[in-house]
Amino acid sequence: MKDQLTDFFLYISSEKGLSPNTLEAYQRDLSSFVAFLKTRGLTDVKAIAHENIVSFLSLMRTQNYSSSSVCRCMITIKAFFRFLKRENYVPNNLGLYLETPKLWQLIPDILSCKEVDLLLEQPDVTTMVGCRDKAILEVLYSSGLRVSEVCGLTLYSVDDHFVRVFGKGRKERLVPIGKRAVEAVDQYLSLYRSQFDSEKMQTLFLSQKGKPIDRTMVWRRIKTYGKQAGITKAISPHTMRHSFATHLLDNGADLRVIQEMLGHANISSTDRYTHISSQHLLQSFERFHPRLQ
Repeated sequence: MKDQLTDFFLYISSEKGLSPNTLEAYQRDLSSFVAFLKTRGLTDVKAIAHENIVSFLSLMRTQNYSSSSVCRCMITIKAFFRFLKRENYVPNNLGLYLETPKLWQLIPDILSCKEVDLLLEQPDVTTMVGCRDKAILEVLYSSGLRVSEVCGLTLYSVDDHFVRVFGKGRKERLVPIGKRAVEAVDQYLSLYRSQFDSEKMQTLFLSQKGKPIDRTMVWRRIKTYGKQAGITKAISPHTMRHSFATHLLDNGADLRVIQEMLGHANISSTDRYTHISSQHLLQSFERFHPRLQ
């Protein structure tokens, strides 16, 4: 199976033009899948059955992987088997038998406004790390940025009203930013970021050693603050982005405006939030309508 994996990664990196982050995700997903197959004694791609794929995805769900992670892994496996069939490594494309769940079913937990407030209260702003983390959390929720976009912000990316972001495909967009987020960034800049040479290092958010932070660090910090806040939902940096979009929609924002702020190329990517908002609407209706009590 090693040769087929090598050929597949060469194909998607050279011919599909995927971003480094996407390639890394594909490699991570397939490595987990192959490790699972080895525990079942399967090392030949021709010996893999549809049931093996379903068992692997089911195992991910029991191990508390988010729905979006399971879906992404499914898409990776589908792409892999499509490639295997095209190159005649296997007689049948097993990916054809995998039904991709509807996007609205794959939205991870959304934080309530109260939970967002609790999370944002956790960082100790009297320390460099806490002050930085407070600014990061505020920016994530205020502007709905991807974690990679936050990590890529520079000292010149944020002004009093907008964040200048380079998103997927290096596409630039301007995203509004709230007053509280601006204040948190300003506090971090004046109290702690100023101790680092701004000429040599222009990245906005740095570690205690003056190195740019990465997605893994932000993910770990949010997990820590979530536990401190007593939030039992599975949260991540992307949870802040989903909460941002859902809360805007719940309060009447136009879907096209949300699409622009999120940097979605296709409105269908944003449309998933209408389903989440509808779920909240139905839950409120069933909970509070006097004739349903």
